[in-house]
Amino acid sequence: MRSGSEGTMIKSELVARIAEMNPHLYQRDVENIVNAILDGIADALARGDRVELRGFGAFSVKARPARLGRNPRTGEHVPVDGKVVPFFKTGKEMRVRLNKDEAEGAIA
Repeated sequence: MRSGSEGTMIKSELVARIAEMNPHLYQRDVENIVNAILDGIADALARGDRVELRGFGAFSVKARPARLGRNPRTGEHVPVDGKVVPFFKTGKEMRVRLNKDEAEGAIA
């Protein structure tokens, strides 16, 4: 990981780590695969589809309705357009994996 970015992994670091774990693949091929996966997820979400990766989680989109917001500087009310935002819900296996240490600590 980059220094100064504790707990953050960027796409190039993910590609490098996958390439390290698979020495029979070229890094540029791994990068193409990662880009293809991410582009596929983004394309599906743009169509309004749901993408489910078993054990990892599900990507979907949620519609946010138009509303009346407030300018924090002036206090003036301003209209905010409706929009569609991405949403991610973790899968059960991911939640168990993320909370493994807490569960072990509770047992001990």
